[in-house]
Parts: sequence; C-alpha cells; structure tokens
Amino acid sequence: MGQTRVLIVDDHELVREGIAAMLEGVDDVQLVGEARTGREALEVARRELPDVILMDVRMPDMDGLEATRRIKEERSRTAVIVLTMHENPAYLREAVRAGAAGYLLKDVSRDELLDAVKQIQQGGAFIDPQMLKGMLSDMKPTAPAPAQARGLTKREREILALVAEGLSNREIAERLVLSPETVKSHVAAILEKLGVSDRTQAAIYAVRHGLVENV
Repeated sequence: MGQTRVLIVDDHELVREGIAAMLEGVDDVQLVGEARTGREALEVARRELPDVILMDVRMPDMDGLEATRRIKEERSRTAVIVLTMHENPAYLREAVRAGAAGYLLKDVSRDELLDAVKQIQQGGAFIDPQMLKGMLSDMKPTAPAPAQARGLTKREREILALVAEGLSNREIAERLVLSPETVKSHVAAILEKLGVSDRTQAAIYAVRHGLVENV
C-alpha cells in the first residue's frame, strides 16, 4: 500500500507541531503538509493529494466543515478525520455529512492517532455505530446509483448493508460465516466501486443512492 500521506490542518501552531511530532519517524506515514485555515487546507490538498487529513473544526477564513465538504467534492478518496476538543453529537453529525470518516479528540495519544490513520487508510471509521445509524435513519434516497455502484455483487451489497448497520469487519465475518480477511477484501472493493474513502461514507452513499434499505 506504500506510505500514507497525511495533511495536518489546525490554526494553532502548537497543535500542528504536536501532531507532527507524533507522526515523525513512522515508516508508513508521510507528513506532506500543514495548513492554518480551511482555505489553506483546500489549496494544500490540491497540491499534495493527501490520503488522510487531520482537520480542525473552528478556524478563521473557512471552518473545517466547509473545507471538508469542498475537499471531498474534489477528491472523494481523501479521508478526513475531524479533530475536536469536545464531543458535540450535532456538530459531529454535520462533519460526517460533510464527508468526514469520523473524529478524534485532541488529547488523543500517539498510539491512538497512528491507529486511526492506519484504520482510516484501510477503509475503517471512527464514529459511534449508534450515531451512524441515527444519521442514516433520517436520510432518504436523493439520486439513483451510478452505473459503477450498481455493479456491486450480491455479496458486496450484503456486506454494504451490514456496514451501514455499523458492524465491524469481524462482526460482519461472524454474521456471514466468512473470514475477517475476506470481509476486508470485499469492503475494499466496495469502497473502490463507490469511489469513497471509508466505510462511514460508504454507508451514507448507500442510503443516499438507494443501495440498501433504511437502517
């Protein structure tokens, strides 16, 4: 898979320096840039094409929600992890609707941060399953699925429906009597076909395009 290209976005220099220090020396992670505002994040993302963006929320010029929305519109396979000081469910739901894979608190440990970057790069997500289900239950299909998405196999649709229920790969494997590695491969194929970066956005895409029943 190669190195995971990471962009840090935060208007506080100390926060950026702290996160950069956590990423320093990790073989499979490459810090490709830093940004102080949402607008600057958009510019750096266009230039550096990061795999994962660690995105602050409250920033001058353009906040993290709008920056996430615009970045995802231009490059849907870039994953965004929102960094926040406080868990505000309403705000986090807006972040996920904007395209975020999930969120981390700013007091996250180095191991937790690196695990998050690794999991996201592998199509994982960091959002409470009940929060995800609550969001999806309020959504209605808004557009027919593109041809590529309609090309999902029967098994992929089955797994996508379970992803939308908030199940992990291991839980899906147990439900369908498959190996976790087999499920992981199917999830990777689903993300590729849908053109999304992570399982949270795959679930939202599936509901918006009528690929699964409401959860």
